[in-house]
Amino acid sequence: MKVAIVGASGAVGQEFLRVLEERNFPLDELVLFGSSRSAGRKYTFRGKEIEVKLLQHNDDFKDVDVAFTSAGAGTSKEFADTITKYGAVMIDNSSAFRMDNDVPLVVPEVNPEDSLERPRGIIANPNCTTIQMVVALKAIENLTHIKKVHVSTYQAASGAGAAAMDELYEQYRQVLAGEPVTVDKFAYQLAFNLIPQIDVFTDNGYTKEEMKMFNETRKIMHSDIKVSATCVRVPALRSHSESIWVETERPVSVEEAREAFANGDGLVLMDNPADKEYPMPLFLSGKDPVYVGRIRKDLSEENGLTFWIVGDQIKKGAALNAVQIAEYLIKVKNIG
Repeated sequence: MKVAIVGASGAVGQEFLRVLEERNFPLDELVLFGSSRSAGRKYTFRGKEIEVKLLQHNDDFKDVDVAFTSAGAGTSKEFADTITKYGAVMIDNSSAFRMDNDVPLVVPEVNPEDSLERPRGIIANPNCTTIQMVVALKAIENLTHIKKVHVSTYQAASGAGAAAMDELYEQYRQVLAGEPVTVDKFAYQLAFNLIPQIDVFTDNGYTKEEMKMFNETRKIMHSDIKVSATCVRVPALRSHSESIWVETERPVSVEEAREAFANGDGLVLMDNPADKEYPMPLFLSGKDPVYVGRIRKDLSEENGLTFWIVGDQIKKGAALNAVQIAEYLIKVKNIG
């Protein structure tokens, strides 16, 4: 099994290295690719140094079985044919192909079998906020059909990349030192602030990030589910949080929901309000599952249920989800 990581020097690329090592992924050879800025850098994997190669239109992917790509939509579109030319499965973390009809959009806890039909050799990783939400929604959907979702997200700085995390650190230092604040990666100062905009606005007043949650959820769940999202950047460092309200076809009790979440694939129930136990991003960064808490019956709708989730968006929201897709394909002997 020969595996490639494209965009190895980025935050998600580095997470790929950690996840592959943590999970003892069954590979024999790992090759790393990057831009001219990162080519030549060396990273250690399983005790061996691997040098990042320059991504080029050549035959470097000839013997690759799986290529994890996280170098931006433009790079994914430009190099997709080069990567898949000789049969490599491209598991892409960008937004380039997510809504293409001939590219499956996969969350292994929800729709793993979709990854088996990939006419172009590409499988798309969904948006990070969508991934952690549908993992939780699946547990309820197994009980009764979900008709509507209202969700507000609380998205950490790391969702905008490693440089954004550095900027948040620097902004806090500058504020506390009484210095002018550097603003580069965000529209406004994020330290001591909230920014109710992630990505650009569309004609209907929702941002592209919010529309991703609407469209991607329907594709992943093969459902007519309607999602209304408000996505907010918050001054947390890592791990996204979401406040979710669902309307189901029949009423779901809190006890029934708790049991469904406790037994749900990829979920951990953390719901003990009496002891102030609920998911928080500070304590759950670097963890694999999606954590669920604050489970309540909605007060305004008989068939309504409200809950809170936290997940590491670099891990489950990106690298881990992609690796789990590859693990599924290996398990069903579809690659390798």
